[in-house]
This record gives sequence, structure tokens and C-alpha cells, in this order.
Amino acid sequence: MKPVIKSIANKYENHAANLIINIQQNEFGVPITLKDQPDLFDIQNFYYSGGGGFWGAFIDDELVGTIALVKFEDHKAAIRKMFVKKEFRGKEFSIAQKLLDTLLEYCRENQINDIYLGTVSILEAALRFYEKNNFVDIQKDVLPEKFPLMAPDNVFRHLTLK
Repeated sequence: MKPVIKSIANKYENHAANLIINIQQNEFGVPITLKDQPDLFDIQNFYYSGGGGFWGAFIDDELVGTIALVKFEDHKAAIRKMFVKKEFRGKEFSIAQKLLDTLLEYCRENQINDIYLGTVSILEAALRFYEKNNFVDIQKDVLPEKFPLMAPDNVFRHLTLK
């Protein structure tokens, strides 16, 4: 059961939305709804049209993880929608790492040098994961002006690729 990482678009939006909202609401109790995330129902326009992307991790044709990139300035982008189904987390599958590596490779190929993300403090494993991948804490008030802020986010990280 080796994960396959590939670009996904509108064809997978219901699968992605179900995976993401289940983790956000049911697993972590994050106060966010699908209505708060219209990007999930227009992946093509929201992520790809501006120079970003959206990737999925599949095991036996089942979507088990996602990661997305919103490009908001020439050389700056934000990670969004990084979620892995509970039973596929950890070193055995390394899905989160493979998703992040795919996104970072895309950034390098497309001269995106500054990567930002916002998350919530209760996602402690995610925070450790980003730290392990050299993301550093950044205060909300020094985020780039065009950073696409999500209401529940209260922790912010930054990675310089150059």
C-alpha cells in the first residue's frame, strides 16, 4: 500500500471536502463549516488559476490526504488544506511528508521562495511536523498583506526556500 500523490481538481472536490471537513469538525472540533470553505468546490479556479495547486494522496484509489497551495504574490504562497486521514498518518505511510515534498518541489520549479501557513494551536502533531520541516513561527501582524487568512487560524509559520 504505497501512496500515489497526484494533482487533483474539481473532479475530486466532494472527496476532498468530505475528508477535510470530517477531520476538522469530527476529529479536532475546529469551528469551521463547508460553507466557510467555498474554495473546496472550485479547486480549479481557486488554486490553479493563480499559479498554485492542489494535490491528493491516494491508496488503492481512495483519497487519504490533501495539500494545497495558494499563490498570492509573485514569489509567495500559502499552504492550505493539509490533511491526512487518521489511519494513514505516521511514518509507516509518510503521506504528510510526501504531500509536502510534492508541494515544495512545485514551489522550487515555479520560483515560489516564501511559503506561509496558518493553522490552529490544537493541531499539535501538525505543528511539530512543520517545525521538523524547518518552518519557523511568525507573528500574525508580520504576515504579508495578501496572505489568505482563515478565521480559525491562530498559529502562523514561514519557510524560505531560497
